[in-house]
Amino acid sequence: MREICVVAYSQSDCKSNAGMANEVELIMPQLQAVYKQVGITSAQDVDFVCSGSCDYLQGAAFAFVAGVDALGAVPPIKESHVEMDAAWALYESVLKIRMGQADSALIYGFAKSSPGELPIVLSQQLDPYYLATQWVDTISLAAMQARLMLEQGLITEGDMAAVVADSRRKALQNPQAQLSGETSTEALLNEPHYVSPLRRSDCCPVSDGAAAMIICTVDKAKEWGVPYARITGIDHRIETHNLGMRDLTDSVSTRQAAARAGVADGPVDVAEVYAPFSHQQIILQRALDLGDDTDINPSGGVLAGNLMMASGVSRIGEVFRRIVAGEAGRGVAHATSGPCLQHNMVTVLEGA
Repeated sequence: MREICVVAYSQSDCKSNAGMANEVELIMPQLQAVYKQVGITSAQDVDFVCSGSCDYLQGAAFAFVAGVDALGAVPPIKESHVEMDAAWALYESVLKIRMGQADSALIYGFAKSSPGELPIVLSQQLDPYYLATQWVDTISLAAMQARLMLEQGLITEGDMAAVVADSRRKALQNPQAQLSGETSTEALLNEPHYVSPLRRSDCCPVSDGAAAMIICTVDKAKEWGVPYARITGIDHRIETHNLGMRDLTDSVSTRQAAARAGVADGPVDVAEVYAPFSHQQIILQRALDLGDDTDINPSGGVLAGNLMMASGVSRIGEVFRRIVAGEAGRGVAHATSGPCLQHNMVTVLEGA
């Protein structure tokens, strides 16, 4: 099987409001950054392009097409799109390369979430007959999940606050983070509840921005003469959309994806998990069986800044950064989509 690796990654700052900047203006700087990292000049210099976004955010069918303007119209390219986080655009690109239809691929994800009410907008991704019609927002669903965990004694509110404090502290080293700073568990617990038992600090912020990545075969990476991190395992699983038919206190799909991706086949030096809510990070740590020796979310994770439709691929990018910098030899990246960790993807990366 052809060895595939990540060779370039760039993410914009997580901004609470990008102002007048449109999606193309958010994407273009990230594309230029990854082109520069591998020494190419345009999307025409790779074999395949795939993007991830959500038309619901702009409120128009096929709204993602506007983002394609960032690539340039001429000459034509092989291009695709997923109505999901760009981590799944990466998955499609991996399949394209493994089938021998490409040697390299450009992936990008983008979202401008600030103009609307993101928790309400995402409710329209729920079951269209029973749940979407109730307009149940994502924060309320996550609060229900956290309440189940608390009542079963699986976590405490102190555990949740500790996750937030750790995220803010680590985000001090992340120039792209939206929220960072030194805070204590006690100070966080003194905050009022927002949607009980969640406090605002337990919920990821709404962020505008974009991220881009280039992957290719190892042979192509050597041809370009750039550092790389090999993708040695990748898998994704989905659970039922009916929330009453699955155990919300666990993430079975993450555990299954981790097993298929080979997470347990070696030590995990670093892990970046997509946990939009503090209690979900604890669920994911347990599902991935991450020990005390693993540095979890050294970037601060999405509690420090959540680029909707790009934070999943950014988790892979953050692990890539640390491997090529020599800070880690092997890492795990997790991406999620849907309510209460419904759909999960796990990627294992290793050094050259």
